[in-house]
Amino acid sequence: MPDLHRIDGKEVGCLGLGGTPNTRPQIVDRAFRLGIDYFFFYSLGFEGMIEGVASLCRRHREGVFVATGDESREPTEMVNVRDNALASLGTPELDVFYVEYVSPKDSWDAVIGALAEVSEWKARGLVRYVGASAHDRDLAGKIVETGLVDVLMHRYNMAHRKSEDTALPKAQAANVPVVAFTCTRWGSLLKGHPDWTGRRPTASECYQFALSHRSVRIAMTAPETIRKLEENVSGTVGEQMSPDNLQAWSEYGDLVYGEGTDAFETRWP
Repeated sequence: MPDLHRIDGKEVGCLGLGGTPNTRPQIVDRAFRLGIDYFFFYSLGFEGMIEGVASLCRRHREGVFVATGDESREPTEMVNVRDNALASLGTPELDVFYVEYVSPKDSWDAVIGALAEVSEWKARGLVRYVGASAHDRDLAGKIVETGLVDVLMHRYNMAHRKSEDTALPKAQAANVPVVAFTCTRWGSLLKGHPDWTGRRPTASECYQFALSHRSVRIAMTAPETIRKLEENVSGTVGEQMSPDNLQAWSEYGDLVYGEGTDAFETRWP
């Protein structure tokens, strides 16, 4: 499996903490104490997340892996986001900067230009890994094939598994680690289904499922309470899902996905 390393050379853990507007610094600190070392924030407006990660950077910079990015493809705006992140965290480099949410509506030339921009930062020591994120599975595979990315952040869960035939094999072949997001499918996988007679999966089982694919290196979690964080970590780390459970949860995911005809599924099939 392709890997990601912290500044101190140690491998990054399998569960990453994603920030939300409600993430408090205490959650970040508790996550680190529980063994989480990968921290992603989508926006510098997530003040609690930023405060918590900045505190970790002051005390344990070589032992944490800091990830952020930007949806803009304009170099000037990207540089502004990068510099604000570095200043807010008090660190001279980010571990990964993602060209975020690449979609079919993007200009491909603009996407390539944005990836080249981040690659230049890597050469200058401002970032350690070049990343890209995408929901669209065909586009995610195309991004990997450019050879410009070191890490891919991509949607993968019990319901959304068509990437197993597209983006994920390409990432594995290119030795590009995948960070899986929406592992609980925005919480819908935790709610059950009228036609499902078994129990509902736990969040931890959703993370285990995502991590079972050979190309997936990290599963993202974004709990808003310390209690949920502790449940997610204790049920995920060190656990592997059996083939029987993988099959059962795949069948459950098929029910939840259905025909993929709701608004979000239509946009991101």
